[in-house]
Amino acid sequence: MSNLNVVCLDMEGVLVPEIWIAFAEASGIPELKRTTRDEPDYDKLMTWRLSVLKEHGLGLKEIQETIAKIDPIPGAKEFLDELRKITQVVILSDTFTQFAQPLMAKLGWPTLFCNTLEVAENGEITDYKMRCEHSKLTTVKALQSCGFDTIASGDSHNDLEMILASKAGFLFKSTDAIKAEHPELPAFEEYDELLEAIKAAL
Repeated sequence: MSNLNVVCLDMEGVLVPEIWIAFAEASGIPELKRTTRDEPDYDKLMTWRLSVLKEHGLGLKEIQETIAKIDPIPGAKEFLDELRKITQVVILSDTFTQFAQPLMAKLGWPTLFCNTLEVAENGEITDYKMRCEHSKLTTVKALQSCGFDTIASGDSHNDLEMILASKAGFLFKSTDAIKAEHPELPAFEEYDELLEAIKAAL
């Protein structure tokens, strides 16, 4: 089996529940349930989320309290453990290091490339710093430029670029709308199906 493959996985919706949906439920602010499945423009989405947090006087501490209670999707850790035995895996996420850490601990510390938040002393999230433009696509292209083949899987609009740019790509637990827009992409709901598809692509 070639060791020149890197599997690139989205995090939220694929390995762990959507953080913002969990926080919307915990905080009782239903409009925070909007995610990249609903709004393809990530900058627009984040700017709007930060304004909602500010309006309600909520900061990093409150979000981290919710995240501490989130567990990975059942089967996610076993899937990752199995996958990491046979190939390199990188999680590419538009989330933030300040959110992801407790979840990475529960997943056995896989490699994660994500973004970072700017947080004021009072805990207010004042801004966010993206690692780079189109971070998922840029990372996949960078891996390819180092001689790796990439295999990618995700559930949202912001995963499509990396999926389409990879030698094999799969939708996982995606929406009916995204599946309908991309009938050429195999779509799976169960980890064992995704694992088999990745193994076949390796």
